[in-house]
Amino acid sequence: MPDVVGVSFKRAGKIYHFEKGSIELSIGDYVIVETVRGREMGRVSVASREVEGDSSGTALKSIIRKATEEDFDLYYENRFKAAEALKICAEKVKAHKLAMKLIDVEYTHEGSKVIFYFSAEGRIDFRNLVRDLAAVFKKRIELHQIGVRDEAKLIGGLGPCGRPICCATFMTEFDPVSIKMAKEQNLSLNPERISGTCGRLMCCLKHEHCFYHETLKELPEIGTTIEFPEGPGMVVDLSVPKRSVIMEFANNVRTEVPQAELPPYRPARAERGENRGRQGKRNGEKPPAPPSQKPDEKPQEKPPKEPQEKPPEGPQEKPQEKPPGEPENSPPQGSERGE
Repeated sequence: MPDVVGVSFKRAGKIYHFEKGSIELSIGDYVIVETVRGREMGRVSVASREVEGDSSGTALKSIIRKATEEDFDLYYENRFKAAEALKICAEKVKAHKLAMKLIDVEYTHEGSKVIFYFSAEGRIDFRNLVRDLAAVFKKRIELHQIGVRDEAKLIGGLGPCGRPICCATFMTEFDPVSIKMAKEQNLSLNPERISGTCGRLMCCLKHEHCFYHETLKELPEIGTTIEFPEGPGMVVDLSVPKRSVIMEFANNVRTEVPQAELPPYRPARAERGENRGRQGKRNGEKPPAPPSQKPDEKPQEKPPKEPQEKPPEGPQEKPQEKPPGEPENSPPQGSERGE
């Protein structure tokens, strides 16, 4: 099993794995690796560990060497060139009148390629721009369009909490965030209150979702009645970060009670379930199927009983007496001809 290490090329960037080989590495070391874009310098972010071979048959690339002083000098030189390239590209974009916003520029480690990152509302035809940039820099030019989340990650900034935004600090990948998470955390659904600097839902909603989801399972629901030594009280609000509930007692007196100090109580959902069962019986709803019967299985139908002939109502006529000499099995007159 090969030894691999995780390498990132940007702060809070995606982590890629490479074979360590015989090189002794630790977290924080800078290395030179071969990527699809050429040779690049990255930082070891995940310690060495043994992994099983990839079932897909794709072999991991090996680390070339540890970064030397010459590599660091070249890295800072490329950073200086990238700042100058950003100014030149901005002038070319303005000359071509393109509706695009330049975000960042990167040089590969050997300087054979220049990569420009930009954002735009729609698709941009930048073929003429690429020709002009290739004529200026005499290198291979690539333009990558990124979304608003990646733009905020590259630029950075401060969030509503006053701290640096999460995506530019420690998040290596973006997790999906839904409005349901904000509802479960009892937040205002005002877009200005739950949106980050990128204009999308804040990533911290995802970070706190697991804590709220698990804590709400342990706390009583709003509307639950709990018996205390001083009298019954009703849950009117929850404080999930504190793991406590707000109880309302007689004379509208409200008190905050920690979850650990709550006496045994009957969950409100159980009471609602019983009430629904009673209401269903009043409305004539069918009872649930017995355990021995599957939900999709139809109950066995009993064979219908044969209808019993009832005696005719009213006075019964006496059977006519047969005339003498007529056979017993002869049909009555007019039965076959319809007379």
